[in-house]
Amino acid sequence: MQFSPRDDQAFHGQFTFKNSDYAIQRFPFPFPEDEYRYSVNIEPHVLPGKPGSITEHMLDIDEHYLSEIAERERVLAKDPRRCLVMPHMQPAAWDFLEFVMTHYARDYPEAFSFERDGDDCVWRNHLLELEQSFRMGDDASLPLPPLDYIGRQMQGDIALLDQRDGDLFMDAGMITCPADWSLAFDAGMSFKQWHGPVPLAHEMGVFDRALKYLCAIQVGGPVRRLNWTMTIHPRMDSSPETYAEWGSDRTTITAENAGRDVHLRVELQTLVRMPRSHALFFGIRTYLISLEDLCTNPVWQTRLLKVLKTLPAELIDYKGLTRYLPSVLEWLEAREASVAAKANAEATAQAAV
Repeated sequence: MQFSPRDDQAFHGQFTFKNSDYAIQRFPFPFPEDEYRYSVNIEPHVLPGKPGSITEHMLDIDEHYLSEIAERERVLAKDPRRCLVMPHMQPAAWDFLEFVMTHYARDYPEAFSFERDGDDCVWRNHLLELEQSFRMGDDASLPLPPLDYIGRQMQGDIALLDQRDGDLFMDAGMITCPADWSLAFDAGMSFKQWHGPVPLAHEMGVFDRALKYLCAIQVGGPVRRLNWTMTIHPRMDSSPETYAEWGSDRTTITAENAGRDVHLRVELQTLVRMPRSHALFFGIRTYLISLEDLCTNPVWQTRLLKVLKTLPAELIDYKGLTRYLPSVLEWLEAREASVAAKANAEATAQAAV
């Protein structure tokens, strides 16, 4: 088993979330170079990936599964609009349910099983102690509509994109841990419309190339990319709907608490063509890590400092870093100085032997 489900962590209130050493080791550090600029950083989602990595399987599950499922239930109880399916997307919702059940059962057989005889199906989620018999395509055979039912058992956010007229439209989804965007606001928008606020990338032609690439994705040819931002506290739900709960957090960061409170937030985004509806599944699997934990890897620490010091002003503003980035840089520079001083002391001591 490559994950140890825990249900004793929270992404709100006292923020008891914490990564294990194993989770830190497999964290998807998103910077291959010392500078970050927008690009069409999409690559084939080749499977299986490296054993133990976040891309080993089609859908990644880790030790935070139970905690994230509990967080999703909490958010949906407060705001049911986080799950939305337009009427023409019902076939896509069933496509997606079968896709998740098939891959979860195949890749994590100790946690899930999925049996199918024609349209008669049995699904078992051992982690949540669920067993459900149902008929594929029959809404009345499930306790909830198909996307709502399987979305509540899946780690990561879900968008189902309808493709028509050479464009992609966000016409269904379950979004409970967004980084400052809203499914209710973006629903029905085209690809370029929901990316409208992103600076620089439009002028660079990034979205023209990305849309052409995504519309050409075939069944059996999934792709992936990493995206990143930063957040204060390990807060999964930083949606516009809850801005009153987290907006002021950005004013609390100092050079003393940045390592503890500021978290790098990385999204593994996967895009998969559904076989019957032809919808595109856009999966957003979010990983959080505090700067203190991230900097246990000295290579990551040095690279992050270089990236943040050279980030264009437009991206600093768009990612919401303006208020607290100086404190983060001060904290990282102090860490770098400490590491350098320790290395010099060790070299001096070695030379004296």
